[in-house]
Amino acid sequence: MPALNKSDLVAAIASHTGESQAAVNRIVDAFFDTIASTVAKGDKVTIPGWLSVEKGFRAARAGRNPQTGATIQIAASNTVKVSAGSKLKAAVK
Repeated sequence: MPALNKSDLVAAIASHTGESQAAVNRIVDAFFDTIASTVAKGDKVTIPGWLSVEKGFRAARAGRNPQTGATIQIAASNTVKVSAGSKLKAAVK
């Protein structure tokens, strides 16, 4: 099954709304820029029924090098949690 990439998404939204692809592309870019900057600040983005995006934290932990089997220390890091909402879950049933 083929994946929907950004240009396909922009074309589909433009076709659905009648807006130009350039206008839709600017809106999609602004949408993702806004989500990224909001989550980077530590705030949660919620679109009820569709999705939520928030900043998470992964603690430092011990890991294993798969080639040598040696134990390595993996540093703590920030991560992003994305959760599907009820409308999105229902759409894929």
